[in-house]
Amino acid sequence: MEQFTKKLLGLPELASVHGDDVDKLIVYVHYLMIVLFIGWTGYFFYAIWRFRRGRNPKADYVGVTSHASSYLELAVAAVEVILLVGFAVPLWARVVDKFPSEKDAQLIRVTAQQFAWSARYPGADGKFGKQDIKLVTPSNPLGLLQLDEKLKLEDPDGKDDVNLPANAEFAVPLGKPVIASVTSLDVIHSFKVLAFRVTQDAIPGMRIPIHFVATKTNTYQINCAQLCGVGHSNMKGILKVLAPAEFDAWLKSKAGASVNFE
Repeated sequence: MEQFTKKLLGLPELASVHGDDVDKLIVYVHYLMIVLFIGWTGYFFYAIWRFRRGRNPKADYVGVTSHASSYLELAVAAVEVILLVGFAVPLWARVVDKFPSEKDAQLIRVTAQQFAWSARYPGADGKFGKQDIKLVTPSNPLGLLQLDEKLKLEDPDGKDDVNLPANAEFAVPLGKPVIASVTSLDVIHSFKVLAFRVTQDAIPGMRIPIHFVATKTNTYQINCAQLCGVGHSNMKGILKVLAPAEFDAWLKSKAGASVNFE
């Protein structure tokens, strides 16, 4: 029944571990809405018939004395509390608070800008290179020490970082936790991958982490879920889920790529 409802609702392909809980919550909420729609529609027609003019030629100023409607409202409230406390809150806690260990996860820093996505990956040491706001320029908007000829020797952690240019394809490994830290260079954007059931606003001056585990190898579209300017509809990216060995080879092939934020 649940799978039929998902198909009926037209939910997009699911490709993450936590996404199944998201879909279940969506399905259960729709079940509640269907019951409410049928119930209140039936009550509406019953009230039209029960209190029609032919049956009540003279107004009754006492009205209905039954408390059935109050009990129904309490039942609806109880179901809503169950959905909130039993499903929504635990799901939120797992997604927001229970992050995987960074040692066991693939780290990515995703940067949004009008109207493209770019990403950074740490090298083999698992550490990102340093950034300094004093180094921010049009050609180095992230303030990377590795892009400064005088300071890059002071940043050994950043020497092996993989910096993908704007509009380059991203990749993540299959079955491994991914922690993506999202930020923006200009206005508020929103990083959204439907198949992973993840959405996170990209806010200038903030680095906000999200996490997921991909369950299917495929190519997925990154969308911007915030109206961010005249080119908003064209702000799309490509994210590939690769088998672990393929991902390692892909990441190695991107090492040393030149950074371009334009």
